[in-house]
Amino acid sequence: MPETLRLEVTGLRRSFGGAPVVDDVSLAVAAGQVTCLLGPSGCGKSTTLRMIAGVERPDSGAIRIDGRAVFGAGVEVPPEGRSVGLMFQDFALFPHLTVAQNVAFGLTGEKAAKVRRVGDLLERVNLAGYGDKHPHELSGGEQQRVALARALAPRPRVMLMDEPFSGLDNRLRDGIRDATLEVLKEEGTAVLLVTHEPDEAMRMADEIALMRGGRIVQRGAPYNIYNAPVDKAAAAFFSDINVIRGVSRGALTDTPFGAFLTPGHADGAAVEIVIRPQHLKIDFDRGGRGPNPTVADGTPARGVVQRARYLGRESLVDFRMDHDGSVLTASVPGVFLPKAGTALWLMIRRDRCFVFGTGGR
Repeated sequence: MPETLRLEVTGLRRSFGGAPVVDDVSLAVAAGQVTCLLGPSGCGKSTTLRMIAGVERPDSGAIRIDGRAVFGAGVEVPPEGRSVGLMFQDFALFPHLTVAQNVAFGLTGEKAAKVRRVGDLLERVNLAGYGDKHPHELSGGEQQRVALARALAPRPRVMLMDEPFSGLDNRLRDGIRDATLEVLKEEGTAVLLVTHEPDEAMRMADEIALMRGGRIVQRGAPYNIYNAPVDKAAAAFFSDINVIRGVSRGALTDTPFGAFLTPGHADGAAVEIVIRPQHLKIDFDRGGRGPNPTVADGTPARGVVQRARYLGRESLVDFRMDHDGSVLTASVPGVFLPKAGTALWLMIRRDRCFVFGTGGR
């Protein structure tokens, strides 16, 4: 059976003072799916969320929830009629209400049914027995779970989440995110999550929509976004990168690491070969010689260690390359701390390199 589209956004636009903030954004989120709007601050993520919620009016575009138009073609359904739940960094719990009263705030109907729904949700977010407490008696993680239960109580078709975990302690964040995701999946809610943290997007999302300058520049599964970035900026958003510059001639670019295939670039065009630190391979110096070239790793190039530091799970080593004085950074799992001034050889995995024109693509 085809998947049920809970949220459809088409051609959404919004400008402030003549400057476009959201520019032709389109996306779709299915029931039980988590889509993440990922991008730097000021790229239009939160404005997109507010327009879907109905608290910000688009200049143009269309929004449909469960196939029903809530904005566009003369239709504009108010926020309370859209079946949308909202969660923000500020949990916005009512301090004078108990936990149970906070969760029940948006519910209508018979009292017994509301009591059952509140009890069920508190149990599912592991807060059974907390109903009579007030928000000030709870930890930040517990308050976040109350906010989740309150947002889910009316059974919204779509959940909009704007940086909801950024105020939590790092030690608690992963567990709270996983628990939240489990409850949302169980409810079959379509989730649109806004974040500027790539790790959070990779951890939570079924699909990532990478935003920049008000536009979605790339959409796809986390694996595909990470391993097939659309441009250099997309690659750099997810991790540190090394950039090796060269000139394409006859669909080949010569580098100290050997020739790279660079099809699609004009003869004489400047290109940038991008590789992440974890995909640099390090080998020892053998009396001024390095390892033999291989098809997979190309030709080795010598560098001298500038700095090495241990970060807990990995070590980062900066090299000053002999051939042009540029600095490349390699990451190594565990502890690897060669002394400054040590000569070592680097190779780069060909299957992990991205080639872009100097315009970024």
